[in-house]
Amino acid sequence: MTKALFVVSECAPLVKTGGLADVAGALPGALAQHGVAVRVLLPGYRVVMGQIGKAKVVATYKDLFGGAAKLRACTIAGVDLLILDAPHLYDRDGAIYGDATGRDWPDNPERFAALCKVGAMIAAEGVDGWMPDIVHGHDWQAGLTPEYMRALGVDVPFVFTIHNIAFHGNADAGKLKTLGLDPARFMTEGFEFWGQISALKAGLVGAAKINTVSQTYAEELLTPEFGIGMDGVLRMRQADLSGIVNGIDLDAWNPQTDPNITPYKTASGKDANKKALRKTFGLGKSDGPLCVLVSRLTAQKGIDLLLEALPALLDRGGQLALLGSGDPKLEVALLEAAANHPHVAVKIGYDEALSHKMMAGGDAILVPSRFEPCGLTQLYGLRYGTVPLVALTGGLADTVINASPAALARGVATGVQFFPINAQALANAFSRLCDLYAKGKTWKAMQRNAMKQPVGWETSALAYKAIYTDLTEATP
Repeated sequence: MTKALFVVSECAPLVKTGGLADVAGALPGALAQHGVAVRVLLPGYRVVMGQIGKAKVVATYKDLFGGAAKLRACTIAGVDLLILDAPHLYDRDGAIYGDATGRDWPDNPERFAALCKVGAMIAAEGVDGWMPDIVHGHDWQAGLTPEYMRALGVDVPFVFTIHNIAFHGNADAGKLKTLGLDPARFMTEGFEFWGQISALKAGLVGAAKINTVSQTYAEELLTPEFGIGMDGVLRMRQADLSGIVNGIDLDAWNPQTDPNITPYKTASGKDANKKALRKTFGLGKSDGPLCVLVSRLTAQKGIDLLLEALPALLDRGGQLALLGSGDPKLEVALLEAAANHPHVAVKIGYDEALSHKMMAGGDAILVPSRFEPCGLTQLYGLRYGTVPLVALTGGLADTVINASPAALARGVATGVQFFPINAQALANAFSRLCDLYAKGKTWKAMQRNAMKQPVGWETSALAYKAIYTDLTEATP
């Protein structure tokens, strides 16, 4: 039995801002099926502490970056957790990464350095009689872990997964002493990045193996356009870089058992859910496809492109039901679009149950992202027979089979892709989508194909297990 420690900043169902949490919550269970026992090290945010009750204290720290802390162990939703209970770092109003206005917490370097340092100490000393064979860090919040492991003389292999390279976790060089980092490592070959401490770069240079969450994104990261300053580092580490596409929790996202919807086995069962969804959003009947979008409302997610291309959908009788929050300007623009058109409905915020209803009731799920490391939304769509319309990038390219003439002729198409990633190409994709929807037999075949696609963790868990095995067998 291989023992792996995940160092991660969020984990479903306890705390979630995006797909990282879904991975941290679902991958341990999938790995357990292949002989890997995972414990997830997670910050004790207020929202987390309110859900774990009187969890067992397994370690104490007198001074962890400005205050005392405890490590608590518990199991929630089948995931074995190690919760870093450090009130001076995590017990506060606002979101987990920033305050109520959206600004990052100024002590984020210390908050996540604490997580990394505790992860390194667990690797060095174990906890409660448990010692990991592998330490697996996720995104910049876990990036300093190998630096602290190095300082402690730990030779446990460190694996680093990039979920989104856009966030570097940079800190002022003046924090070297505060964070307890080795000044000799503050160099080009170490964690220095344009005169700053980069937690992301620390993870990239300190990892034995690096992976990201789709093969196409792994290739994109080697280019200046997508690498966002780290492409040179990744080209140097290219031999150790791989892409492993994410999966989804097949129990949580199952149209046959989903408690949020009218369950169905085939796409014909979507009709009742579509009727209910229209009622929820106040939409009337229409001849075109009911498109749904559940997303952060940002330029990365292509929401501005959607607004520009939307007439191409509406002019063909299509509809849009949207759930999300983010850029205030985009929120206002979407609400204005809804006010001005009876076939557009927008709900600002996030609602997990409603997102399930949208996936079951929609004809198509839209993911027009400018870049998308993996994307989970299109995988939910495939599972629910909701045809994805996606940009040709990252994991969207790897998981959706475009309805090209060749794919349609072979009967394998599962969705619509568009490229280049601009408003005109998206408008053209809306026209193609409406054409396909109008061809009843073709559309039903695409829905059937979508629901047959493997979107769980089985294949990907085996790929992670193979990385762990290679590293542990190579380590004396």
